[in-house]
Amino acid sequence: MNHKRTNPGIKNQPAGSPSAGEPAYKEAGFIRRPHGVKGELLVEIDGNYEDAILPGVEIYLGENYLPMKLLSCRPTNQGMLIQLEEIINPEQAGKFRLKRIFVPSTNKRRELQPGEYYSDEIIGLSVRDDLDQELGKVSEIIETGANDVYVVSKPGERDILLPVIPDVIQKIDIVKGEISVHILPGLMDL
Repeated sequence: MNHKRTNPGIKNQPAGSPSAGEPAYKEAGFIRRPHGVKGELLVEIDGNYEDAILPGVEIYLGENYLPMKLLSCRPTNQGMLIQLEEIINPEQAGKFRLKRIFVPSTNKRRELQPGEYYSDEIIGLSVRDDLDQELGKVSEIIETGANDVYVVSKPGERDILLPVIPDVIQKIDIVKGEISVHILPGLMDL
């Protein structure tokens, strides 16, 4: 049961909701900060959407989904540097610090292998233990060097950190919307 951040094989298609109830945009990353004197931006891109961030495509910034044409992008050891049309200096770039990056939800992702899941499929799933008690819902996924960690939140209670390892994550059922887990001794004390 791996939680994978994978390259989806994105197709460039116009924005829009493909079916009722599905959002028009999906979050693909966020802007960390301006870089250099030419208005470049240091960004962090979710691995599911790396193929969508290519020169010439349109991406959408912030909660208002401001469309911006991507002029260039290049990887660095701190993330990816991108240049957007009409942003030519650090002052203009600074206005986009910590803004979210979106792509149209009509962009297709590659199929995953059995036992692999996209992060947006995991967030919001209900988590139940061996005794069928609801522990809360997955509110965040923390990427660590060894394995991901699911943050399970329940109103009025302390968050639970669950390592994504076979001894803890017993079953993920996307259709039922739940994850079955085994709580190892000491895990609730973290």
